[in-house]
Amino acid sequence: MTRVLIVGAGPAGIRAAQRLVAAGLHPVVVDEGARAGGQIYRRPPEGFTRPPQTLYGSEADKALDLHRCFDRMLDAGQLTYHPRSSVVALGAQGAQVLGPDGLDTLAYDKLILATGATDRLAPVPGWQSAGVYSLGATQIALKSQGVALGRRMVLAGSGPLLTLVASQLRKAGAQVVAVLDTAPLTTQAAGAFGMALARPRVTLRGAVLRAGLGRSYHAGVTLTRIATDTTGPTAIHWQDAWGRDHATPCDMVGLGWHLRAETHLADLAGVSMAWDKVFHQWLPLTDAMGRAATDVYLAGDGMRILGADGAELAGKIAASACLQDLGMAGPDTHRELKEIRRMQRFASAMQRAFPWPAQMVRDLPADTVLCRCEGISVGDLRATVPLSGPEANRAKSLSRVGMGRCQGRYCQLAGAEVLAAEAGVPVDKIGRLRGQPPVRPAPINAYLDKGTDPRAT
Repeated sequence: MTRVLIVGAGPAGIRAAQRLVAAGLHPVVVDEGARAGGQIYRRPPEGFTRPPQTLYGSEADKALDLHRCFDRMLDAGQLTYHPRSSVVALGAQGAQVLGPDGLDTLAYDKLILATGATDRLAPVPGWQSAGVYSLGATQIALKSQGVALGRRMVLAGSGPLLTLVASQLRKAGAQVVAVLDTAPLTTQAAGAFGMALARPRVTLRGAVLRAGLGRSYHAGVTLTRIATDTTGPTAIHWQDAWGRDHATPCDMVGLGWHLRAETHLADLAGVSMAWDKVFHQWLPLTDAMGRAATDVYLAGDGMRILGADGAELAGKIAASACLQDLGMAGPDTHRELKEIRRMQRFASAMQRAFPWPAQMVRDLPADTVLCRCEGISVGDLRATVPLSGPEANRAKSLSRVGMGRCQGRYCQLAGAEVLAAEAGVPVDKIGRLRGQPPVRPAPINAYLDKGTDPRAT
C-alpha cells in the first residue's frame, strides 16, 4: 500500500487524513501536539473542565466535529498517529521524527505538509523581557490551562487574532487594560470592504468582537517601548494616531501581527518560494490543489494564511491531489476550489486591512534586541551591511541573527526590514534564510544513539 505521511494534525491535516482514509489508504500522521486539533482548535488536557463553548466560542461545533472525526479514525485503526513528535529533517530515507521514544525515520511515498503557522512578531524595545508573550502563546495558556498570563494585560499588534484573544481573555474574566492596534482605521475600513464582500458573516462577527472591546481598543498606534523591571513589564509606551504619547501600566504584554506560514519543512522538501507582497512574507509556490514538488503537497496555513475554515478545505483538496496522482478515485473538488478562492479573496483583503508595521520596524533604535534567541540588536544587524551587503544569509553568518532555537521564525521578517532600510533596497531583495535541519531543537544524544546525521539528505 502507498505510504502517505501527513505532518500536522490541525484542521488541514485531519481533513486530509479523512479523505485518504475514505479512499482506502492508511496515512501516518505526525503532530507536535499531545492531542489532535491544531492551534485554533487546541484540545485541553484530559480532565479539563471548561466547556467547548467557552474554549472555542462560536466555533465550538466545528472544533468538536474535527476532534471526533480524528478520534473515530484512530479508534478504528484507520491511521497511525505519532503525537508529541516533530519532523526535524527530510532525507532520502524518509522523515526524521523526534518523539517521546527518541529519533526514528518514517519512510513515505507521498508527503502532505499541514504545518500551520506561527505568530508574526515585530520587535519592540523591551520585548525580550520575561512577561512579554506572543498572542498565540497567550491563547494557548488560556485554552490549555485556563490561565491568564497577567493581572493587567496589554495586547498589541494587528489582525483578527488581536481582537479574538482580547475577547477570549475578557470572557474568561481576565483584565485586559488596553488593545493597541498598529493598523490605522482608514486602512482597516478600506480592507473591510473586500472582507465583507468575500465573507460577510465572518466580517460581521469580527466587528461585533471589536465593538465589545469598547474604549480599551486604540487603532493606528505606534509602539515605542515596553518599560520593565526585574519582575517583567511595568508599562507600555505608545503614540496614538495623532502622535500623542501614552504610557499604560501593565504586568504582561502580548504581541502579534497576524501569522507567519511555517515553511521550514517545505523548504527542505524542495518547494520553491516567492515573496508575497500582500502577505508580506515568503510563501511556497503550489498549484491550485496544493502540489508543491514531486510527491509533496501543502495544505493549510503553511501554504496560505486562510484560517481554520480554509485549512479544512485545503486539506481535503491536497488529499484529492494525492489520490489523483495515485490514479485513485476521489470526490469532485470543483466546489471546494471555488470556495477556497473566495477565502483567498477574504484573506488578501484582511492583510490589506491589517498590514505589517514595516516603518515601525525600520525606525527601531539601534539598541533594540532583534533576535531574542541570540541577543542580537538592531544595530548589530545594521553593522553587517557594509560587509555582507543586503543578503539575509550573509548577514546571518556575520551576526548570528536566525541561528537560535527558533531558527529565524520570529526575527527573520523584522531582520529583513532592517537590512532593506539600511541598504536602501526593497525588502524582497534581501532574500530569505535557507532552511536547514534539524528544523526544531533536538538533543545531540538522539542522533548519537541512532548514529544519524541530520544533514544527510
